[in-house]
Amino acid sequence: MGYVDGLKCRECNREYQVDPIYVCEFCFGPLEVVYDYNKVKRALTRKSIEERETNLWRYKELLPIDGAPQAGLKSGFTPLIKANNLARELGIKELYIKDDTVMHPTLSFKDRVVSVAITKAIEFGFDTVACASTGNLANSVSAHGAKAGLKRFVFIPSTLEPSKIVASIVYEPNLVAIDGNYDEVNRLCSEIANKYNWAFVNINIRPFYAEGSKTQAFEIVEQLGWKSPDNVVVPCASGSLLTKVWKAFKEFKEIGILNEIETKVFAAQATGCSPISTAIKQGTDVIRPVKPSTIAKSLAIGNPADGFYVTQIVKESGGYGEDVSDEEIVDGIKLLAKTEGVFGETAGGVVIATTKKLIEQGRIGKDETTVVCITGNGLKTQEVLTGKTAEVHNIKPNFDAFEEILKKIRD
Repeated sequence: MGYVDGLKCRECNREYQVDPIYVCEFCFGPLEVVYDYNKVKRALTRKSIEERETNLWRYKELLPIDGAPQAGLKSGFTPLIKANNLARELGIKELYIKDDTVMHPTLSFKDRVVSVAITKAIEFGFDTVACASTGNLANSVSAHGAKAGLKRFVFIPSTLEPSKIVASIVYEPNLVAIDGNYDEVNRLCSEIANKYNWAFVNINIRPFYAEGSKTQAFEIVEQLGWKSPDNVVVPCASGSLLTKVWKAFKEFKEIGILNEIETKVFAAQATGCSPISTAIKQGTDVIRPVKPSTIAKSLAIGNPADGFYVTQIVKESGGYGEDVSDEEIVDGIKLLAKTEGVFGETAGGVVIATTKKLIEQGRIGKDETTVVCITGNGLKTQEVLTGKTAEVHNIKPNFDAFEEILKKIRD
């Protein structure tokens, strides 16, 4: 039994039935899933959640499916790590890492959204799933689609990190690499979606797909003992994750799981692709598209679909937006690794470096509870660390050689 009332335009509020559509036919605004919260409230409680399996489907009444989940049965409920070492390094009292680097099966938060998208695609009767991707989504669609027995087409920029290409092609999808940036890939996919009856997870299935991101915030609230943090720092590409984190907090309050929301939401971007943080810092809600130039390729969306909504949420919550250089990104990756033993990808480096900057600016209080969202595993973007890590000590296979190098290390 589903709990979805339908779809609603985020701009003009026109309502639509549940179909694989994503834009309003009147104003071309994006569509969003609407729930019957009174019905949800009767079924979803702290107690009912705690009695369920530890996967993302423990919050199923607030996810847009009608029947049983068809994907991601082992995805979700990733650790919320109390990062004492990193907190001490940054000079704050309480810091947590929402660690989606260990997400099953493809090591990024995209397994959340794809689990929902694949399930909905099957419910709609599609036999082919597809996506435009900066890497992680391609990995996830390839893996979950294979498990579900669906045909798969994934479209990526040809300049993507080799490790992310391998992490898709191993599942044997139809992988199409395009000579262009993500925005150009996405435009082409919109044309393809108009001709072929495929479930493009981030186009015609987007309203349903995006809802999967909420599970990250649902888990944060539960893992903090049923409360929202003072601050949450979220990496932004399209901006969808940040908007759904905020929606999740509000939904939990709507159904009585949260008593209050006193969370400031912060948007983190790379300076080489920072249309959202630039707008926030300039005090405008006008998102000016840019041509991406950054090592954080998973965040390299120059024309972010949800950018405007991010600016509104940041303003509403009292948060801010900030961006960091490629050098700061690498430093952020290394800082997280050496303090907490967590290897995040470039997006994680963006979040850590941004958090450091926000603390230095006084925007994140030193006595507040802060959660940083680390959304992907560093094994996906190893290339950015080449020549930027500690040296390897090569020695001959004898004890004297070890003693010699040990002396140099100690000196």
